[in-house]
Parts: sequence; structure tokens; C-alpha cells
Amino acid sequence: MRVSTNWLKDYMKIDLPINELAEKISRTSVEIEGQSQMQGNMKKVVIAKVLTVEPHPDSDHMVITQVDAGEEEPVQIVTGAPNIAEGQTVILAKHGSVIGNGVKIKKGKLRGVRSNGMLCALQEVGLDDKLAPKELEAGIWVFNEDDAKDLKPGDDAFHALGMDDDILETGITPNRADMLSMNGTAFEVAAMLGVPMTLPKFELHEATQKTNETLQVEVPKELATTYGVRVVKNVAVKDSPLWMQKRLWNMGIRPINNIVDITNYLMLMYGQPLHAFDYDKLPSTNLKVRTAQAGEKLVTLDDVERETSAGDILITADNEPLMFAGVMGGASTRVTDQTQTVVLEAAIFEPTSIRHTARDQNLHSEASQRFERGVDESMTLVALDHAAALMAELAGGDVLAEPVIAQSKTISLPVVSITLEYIRHVLGMEITVTEVGDIFDRLQFAYQEDQGEFKVEIPTRRWDISISADLVEEVARMYGYDNLPTTLPVGEMTPGQLTPAQTLIRASRHTLEGLGLNQAMSYVLTTPKKAKHFQLEAGMPVQLNYPMSQDRQQTRSSLLTGLLDDTAYNIAHNQNDVALYEQGRIFIADSDQTQQPREIEHLAGVISGNWHQRSWADAAEAVDFYALKGIVERLLENYKFKQEIKFVPIDRHVEMHPGRTADIFVGEVYVGMVGQIHPLIAKEYKINETFGFELNLDTIIDLKKLKTQYNEVSRYPEISRDIAVLVNKELDAATLQKTIVQASGRYLEKVELFDVYTGMNVGSDQKSLAYTLTFVDRENTLTDDVVTGAVEAITNTLEETYNAEIR
Repeated sequence: MRVSTNWLKDYMKIDLPINELAEKISRTSVEIEGQSQMQGNMKKVVIAKVLTVEPHPDSDHMVITQVDAGEEEPVQIVTGAPNIAEGQTVILAKHGSVIGNGVKIKKGKLRGVRSNGMLCALQEVGLDDKLAPKELEAGIWVFNEDDAKDLKPGDDAFHALGMDDDILETGITPNRADMLSMNGTAFEVAAMLGVPMTLPKFELHEATQKTNETLQVEVPKELATTYGVRVVKNVAVKDSPLWMQKRLWNMGIRPINNIVDITNYLMLMYGQPLHAFDYDKLPSTNLKVRTAQAGEKLVTLDDVERETSAGDILITADNEPLMFAGVMGGASTRVTDQTQTVVLEAAIFEPTSIRHTARDQNLHSEASQRFERGVDESMTLVALDHAAALMAELAGGDVLAEPVIAQSKTISLPVVSITLEYIRHVLGMEITVTEVGDIFDRLQFAYQEDQGEFKVEIPTRRWDISISADLVEEVARMYGYDNLPTTLPVGEMTPGQLTPAQTLIRASRHTLEGLGLNQAMSYVLTTPKKAKHFQLEAGMPVQLNYPMSQDRQQTRSSLLTGLLDDTAYNIAHNQNDVALYEQGRIFIADSDQTQQPREIEHLAGVISGNWHQRSWADAAEAVDFYALKGIVERLLENYKFKQEIKFVPIDRHVEMHPGRTADIFVGEVYVGMVGQIHPLIAKEYKINETFGFELNLDTIIDLKKLKTQYNEVSRYPEISRDIAVLVNKELDAATLQKTIVQASGRYLEKVELFDVYTGMNVGSDQKSLAYTLTFVDRENTLTDDVVTGAVEAITNTLEETYNAEIR
């Protein structure tokens, strides 16, 4: 929120330079995100009075003026402003001045006539076009007669326009919604400076006619805890006085007219949004607050026709929607120059519904921001009365008596107890009862103290305070964080330790990185189409109600989708050799999405392009299914499962190649899959031939594992034998290898498949598999007779089981 220091000085005396004030607020309260002054580097711009206006002899749209700029002689200015007239008080940029965007003004001739400066519009002296009350095409800025009374020729125009006001941009955190108002900010600044402050006062004079004679209101309590309206008759809609316009544009709000400006001005003052309806444009005098049905039509003040969603809160008359409550008014009842009677509304609406409407309609207004974060309940009807009083003062209106209060919440101030001992313990310092009491006094918190125990009454503006720890924070802030002593924590030291799950996850990362994969971190949110790809578990992706973009609508059901996006990004940037892994959570919801979604830890990886070269002399090898399967096997072997790891060929994953994909089981428990990404899916992602795997880490963590133990390296030599077996083409190598291990006896150390042959001298329904068998005895020297017996046992078993032919 923008904070005007000139406005802040209406509440209290401030002697600090602006830089010191900004630093103090930043250290004590909220962050200062920026500091600015509209005047900037502009100079030599003054107030002037137009004395004469004469036609230009050589132009049909320019005129020659003589203006009083507070100097001995009038200044001649040639201008093409369409609204120039004698007697006006205007803005003059003299010769040698600097105005908006660093433009320098010099003497010159326009169509042969000398001009000694320039008469300016607000935009030309640095006011943003979004904040200027008049369009640039309307001409120069002319002060109205009432404002001109306080100005004289030669006065500094920037001071007259409030453009020399120092503006602080505060970063309001969600817990400090009280500082979304000048009143709340003033309470805070006065407390930190330790100076007294006064709140603005007003006098309200009412007519004899009562409000309920012109208007009836129906408001359900669940939609608005407080709701009040006033009616102001006989208003004259015109420009606001300059003092109000200055405050509005310095706070980032464009002045519109005196009625609308009053509602915005008091919203900035109290933090209480207000709204004004044109009474004569209401479909009926019966206002009703209700929830919307989906699909109702409403044109808002930005002249956009919008459709309501179920749950939006509407202000209606004769069931016709007039505005989105707490978000934005409707165009049909807007206040215009013809408005004579105003209905003024102040309320506290249900914040969840306001947040829903603001997001659904993409209407994040100043009002919705305040309703979402919280409004001071004790000031709602005060702000209503203050606005009515200003409309009587600035618009000449007659305020009808006794506002209609449809809902009014009974306010009881909470009391929080805290002891001096507790404050000392938390802050780690000695602080006295007097010091704590002084801080509560500065914060204007009423309290009672008895032998070091404080019972503190929390004002309604500080709904962020509810427990004793909150009060400790208030004491620490006002005492000064930099004044607190540095102390070491007291307590028993305990060594940190990873859980078994954390240990396994960390070991998995180390293994994959050791095998040449790099870690990636992908977005959790994706498109609805990608969210359904590569699912290991049955269920539905989680749909976001308010997605950030079309590409971030649902939660991922697999890590592979993000890794393929990363692969595509690398390939698009000419990095064709990709080896990535990711460890993270996927999200699965039940079909009706009534239960909390399940979060499941997964581990996935992809490889594409060429595999690593062992040295400069080796040619790079294209990755294939077996390269990735080897990586997965090594990873799974490191887990030391008690049960056997099995790879089962399948074709059920539609996003995977049906002939190059396998499900992975540990015993009978399904833990994941490995294989080639289907060529059609690879084409969608615009990637080359790519292989991927995905594992359910939660399942893997729960499986029983062997204890890691050390096996001494054998001191005796190994003996290797090669065998080649001719078998049916449909028999997979893994099944055959398993049979070899079972038939080998106790000395077989390793089985390695080194050749697969089909073709000449082999039947069309057969294949030849060649293995290297390595035997070792860890206690004695192994003899040829023992190895020969083991090989014979293996070959006999293969012949009997698979009708294999030993070659």
C-alpha cells in the first residue's frame, strides 16, 4: 500500500527525515518496498493566472496569452489548449524548466510568435495518465475557483499539486491487514515513534426524513456480519476539492467525482470499502443481498459483461444483480453528473466468497483485497457516517436520518493474558513492568497489570493478535529487535539422524548420479492430458479451481511427464544426449475427489541420445532398453530386497512401446516399470528415441530388505566357463538365467549373457544364447572337476526343462 507522509502528518508530529522513517518502519513493522516522490527531478514549474487571450494571427487553433507568473512583467505564452480562458489559474512551465520524462522547456517561436514557456496538463508534469482526472486531450489543468483562492501566481506548482509528497510503498503481510488503511498505519507509526496521535473527526447533521422511508434492505447474516446503508439527497456531483484529489492520486487512485472520491478516500482512511449507488437508477427500493446462481449476467463498472458463478455474493433489487458485493459495482447504478440521490453502503462480507469472486472474475480490486484480509469491524458504520458527512459538506447533500442497519455484529474485545516472566523467558532479556506497560500504552492496548501479569484487551483493528506469543512479538517489535541481546539456545543437544526413508532416498540419488544421471526438478502442475500419462496407480489427477495458466491446471500423476518436458527443452537447445532423474511426489485423487488426495513418493529417470564414452578413443553408443534396464537393476540391487526382482514384459502402458517395456516386481509386489517411450508420445513431446523408468518409492521403502553385511574378497582364483544354448525364440533370457543359477550349485558367482544369435544354421523359431559362468570357492582352491560337474548339472537341467540344445 502507498502511504502519504503528508497525510500521515495530519495524525501526528513527525520530525524524522523520510529515509529514517522508512528504515524504522522496515525494521519494526512491515517491509518498505519503495520510496518515491512524484516531482522527481522536475523544476521551475509555477502557478500562473491567465490575464488575456488573443487569437494567433497565423493559426486557427492556437492563441496568444499573457499570464501572471508572480514576476514584474506578464509572461507571453502561445498555446493550443482548447480550454484556455481569461481568469483561469493554471500550471506554467517557465523557460529553463524540466517537466515530465525529463523534457526541457525553452523560449521559442510558434508560427512566428514568441512563447516563453508552456501551459501544462497534469500528465505533462509527471502525473500518470491512469491517475489524471482529465484526459490529456481535454487541455491544460485548470484549478477551480475554490482551490485557486489559496494559490497565488509564482507559487511552486508541485507543492500546490502535492507532488512533493514523499510516498512510501509498504509490503503488507497477510497478518497486518490493519495497515491497509491510513488510520491503522498511523497507530503503528505513532507507537514506534512514541508520539501521540489523533484520529480524524467529523460532524454529521441529519435531515428529518428517515432512511427507512425510502429504502428497505434484506441481508442474511451468513453473507454479511455487518451491513448498513444511508441515503443522501440533493447532491451536486462535481469535481472533488484539490486537497482530496491530491491525496487520491498520491495513493494511486484516480479521482472521478466528489461522490466516488469520498468512498475511495474513506476506504484509504479506515480500510473500509464503501459503495455509492444512484438511487434513481435502482430497479426498486428493496435491496437484497443474496448468493448468485451460475450464469447470471452483470455489467461491472469497467463496462465488461460478466457471468456469475454459484456462490458469488450479489447486491440485488427486484432480483436484478446490481454489483458483485465487496468486489466491484455495476454499471447500471453508477454515479454520474446527473445523480441527485445517493445510496451509500458499508458492510463486512464473508471473506471466502469475496476471494472466490475476485479470483473467478479476475477482479482483484482495492475493496476485495481488504475484505479478503480483514476489516476493522468497529469502524464499518463509523466510516458510513463519515462518508455521509463529507457528502453533505462537499456535495451539498441532505443526509436522511437513522441509517438502515440490516446486520450489526456485537463486538466483544478479546483479552489475552501474559506474564512478565514469560516475556523475559522468550526474549532472553530483562525487561521491567514499566517498560512493557509503556509499550502497550504506545500501541493503545488497554490492560490491567497485577504483580507482573498483564491482561491485555485487544482492539478490533488488530485481529492478528490472539495468543500470548503474539503479545511477545509486539513487545519485541516496539522494544527494537536490534536492542535484544544475543543469547545462545538452552537445551539438551541431540545428534541429527536421517530416517530409513530419507536414507534410502539419498542413497538412490547417489546411485543414479554415480551411474551418470543428473537430477532434475519439474513442475508439479501440468496439463489435463499430460496429467493422465504414465500412471502407475489407479486414480484421478487433482484439478485446481484457479490454475495459474492453461499449462498448469492439474497435479502430475507421474514424474515422467516432467522429465520428458525437460528432455524436450534440452533437445530444443541442441543438447541431444540427455540422462536425467527426478525424485518427488505425485498426487492421486479418488474418482469423486471427496477425500484428500494421496501423495506418493516416486523416482523416475530418462535417457536419450548417446551413452557415455569411456575414453576419447571409444565411439559413442546410442542408448537402448538394456542400458536403462542395467541402471534400474543396479539401483534395485542396492536396496538388498529379501525377495527376487523380476522384469515382466508387458504392453498395457499405452504411453510406452509395447515390445520394449517391462513391469518391475519384487516378489509379487509391483514397484514400477521401465521401457521405451512410445514413438507417438515422443513425437508429441518433440523428442528423439527416449527410454524411461518410474518407481514407487513408498512401496519400495515398505518392502523387507536384507541387512547390509560385508563379504570378504576371495583369496582363491576364479574359474570361468562359456556355454551356448539353443532354445525356443519365445523363451526370455531372464528366465533362462534364473534356471542356470538354481541348477549351478554353491560355487556359481556370476552369470553374464554376452551373445544372442539368430539366423543362419539356427531354426526360425530358435535363438542361441551364450553365457559366461564364473565360479569361485571362498574357502579353498576350486578344481576343474567341481566346475565341470556344475556345468553338466546346468546343461542337463536346461535340456530337461526347455528341450535346449547345448552347442
